[in-house]
Order: sequence, then structure tokens, then C-alpha cells
Amino acid sequence: MHAFSDLVDQFNLQFAPPQFPAAPASLYEPCDYFLSIGGKRIRPILCLMGNELFDVLHPDAWELAKAIEVFHNFTLVHDDIMDAAPLRRNMPTVHTKYNTNVAILSGDVMVIRAYEHLNKIQPTLLPRILRLFNKTAREVCEGQQLDMDFEQKETISLAQYVDMITLKTSVLLAASLEMGAILGGASEGNGKHLYAFGKNLGIAFQIQDDYLDAFGDPKKFGKEPGGDIKQNKKTFLLIHAWETANETQRKELQALLQHNPPDKVEKVLAIYKACKVDDWALTLKNSYLQQALDHLAAVAVVSSRKKPLEELAAYLMQRNV
Repeated sequence: MHAFSDLVDQFNLQFAPPQFPAAPASLYEPCDYFLSIGGKRIRPILCLMGNELFDVLHPDAWELAKAIEVFHNFTLVHDDIMDAAPLRRNMPTVHTKYNTNVAILSGDVMVIRAYEHLNKIQPTLLPRILRLFNKTAREVCEGQQLDMDFEQKETISLAQYVDMITLKTSVLLAASLEMGAILGGASEGNGKHLYAFGKNLGIAFQIQDDYLDAFGDPKKFGKEPGGDIKQNKKTFLLIHAWETANETQRKELQALLQHNPPDKVEKVLAIYKACKVDDWALTLKNSYLQQALDHLAAVAVVSSRKKPLEELAAYLMQRNV
């Protein structure tokens, strides 16, 4: 069994060579550029960990992990276009460094490259992998569309937000684990428990992310809190504050969302605290984390094999950045 950090090192060695041909450079250079700026590699490593939970690492797991990471980066390239984001991981986004048309086409070819990696998986296992990969790819697109739709709505419910986050973020984490488990020979029941572990962990991770953006320690978080507040992003925190605020607080919150006074972050945070949003968010995060751990506990393998996944879950939930 390998720790997450060990698998990251091994994966980065295999992923370091250029993933695309040299020509035409105008198409492929942006792809290699974006892949080279790094990332946490959580999804491909979850795939490897899902495999290793049941058996030694299957040679095909590395191709599957590469497919997952290339696909994930494709979604980021296109998300950056839709969000008009100038930076990703403190580096210029593809559409900023090159142009929007290049970013669209480079993102498209990254999807094709992902399927080229999948095509190297042995034929006996490929149909199950493809069904789950294709379902997940479609759901990620659905989640992104819901996220954009929500920008045009004044209010959304917590259930709608959880559904969007599940599709946009959690399903790829969950599927990475289950696809790895398939390569490891897991039963269908064990695979589903592992999928549920990843899905609930992903939701807890997003709650943690929303919480840190509002209440994180700037010295540990690495940036001033309140970025989501400044952009009027509909987060777990804003949705719950809107649902629990009294009439006076709701009117003040609505006015703050419609304008950008210099003390906007401080005033919104004051409303959050008055509504006890911070305590609620931590309770909700822990609820999803416990659901995740319950599903991991239900996987029918010896408990010692689950330790790396338990340690990863604890790390993700205790992080400050």
C-alpha cells in the first residue's frame, strides 16, 4: 500500500513527458503548457488508491489515471473561459496566454487524448470503465451548466446547490475511485460503497472550501478571505444565511449583494456570524465526512488497506489552504 504523497510522486514521473505531439504547436503547445503548471493530482491518485485498495496496482491503472487527469484539465481550460478567469494556479489561463479560440480547440483535443489513454486498457475491463467514465463526463458538464444557470437566479435552495456541486465536483472524485476499484477486481457492491465515499467526501471538501474562503486565517489560507463574497458567489454559506436571516438581515444582505461598498466583506461576515453560518457549515461538513467514512467502513476489505484513504480524507478536511 502506498501513501497519497508516494503515489503523487510516481504519477508525476509518468505524467511528466509531453502528452501531445509537437506539431501543430499552435494546437498542442497550450495543452502541454496547462498540464505543466501542476495541480494536486487528487483525481488520478484516487484512481490508483481505489485500485490498490483491492489488489496490487494494475498496469492499466496508470493509463486510466492519465485519462482522468487530462479530462479534468480539459474541464478547467473551458471553465476558465466561461468564468473569464485570468489566472489558474497563479499562472495565466490558456485563453489569456493564447486566445479563446485556441483554448476551446486545445480543450477539445484534451478530451480526445483522454480517450486515447482509455483505449489502452485491456478489452475485458474497458466496457465497465467507459460506461462510468462517459456517465461522469456528461454529469460534469451538467454541473457546470447548472453553475452558470445559478448565476442568473437571485436565490437557489441548498438542495439545488448540493446537486450542482455533486455533479460539477464530486462525481469525478467518486468515479475515479470506482474505476480504480474495477481494475483492482472489486465487487459491484464494494465499488458502489467506494463511489459513495468519494461523492460525500467531495461535498464535504466543497463545504470546507466555501468556509475557508470566508473564515480562513489569511496567514494559513494564503490570501485575504472573502473572495466569494466580493463576487457574489452562491456558496453553502450565502444560501444558508439567506434561508435563516431575519427580515432586517435579509434586506441588508440583499443591498450588499447589489452593491460593492468597501466594507462589504466585513458586513456580510457579520451577518453570517449572526446567523451562526460558521458553526452550521462545520456541522454540515462533518455530517458529509461521516457519511463518506461510513461507506468506506462498509467496503469489504481488511481495515489496514483503508488507512491511506482515511488519512487522505483527514488531510483534506483539516487543510487550511
